[in-house]
Amino acid sequence: MNSFSPFPGAGPEVVAFQRAELGVILSLYGRMVAAGEWRDYGISNLREVAIFSVFRRTAENPLYRIEKRPKLRNRQGLYAVIGMEGQVLKRGHDLRAVLRVLERKLIRAVE
Repeated sequence: MNSFSPFPGAGPEVVAFQRAELGVILSLYGRMVAAGEWRDYGISNLREVAIFSVFRRTAENPLYRIEKRPKLRNRQGLYAVIGMEGQVLKRGHDLRAVLRVLERKLIRAVE
């Protein structure tokens, strides 16, 4: 399962990104930082969702949120990219495919 509890019986389990998922996300993050588009990130592990938030500046609201929602695995898809205004930019079952919506922005930033 994709959730964990650090101590058995210590309360509700939370959703977290696995190492391979973080590798994919941090690879994109590193390229966006190198392009000068992103500067900071935060990770939240909650009961129903794990969120990787991306910031242009530390004190701002996130530019994008990459979410993992196991309950949507059999419906719209486990992963989603959410924009600053709360709009769903892309949703799906494959993390790499969902992140392509952000990679297009990297191509524009480099040109």
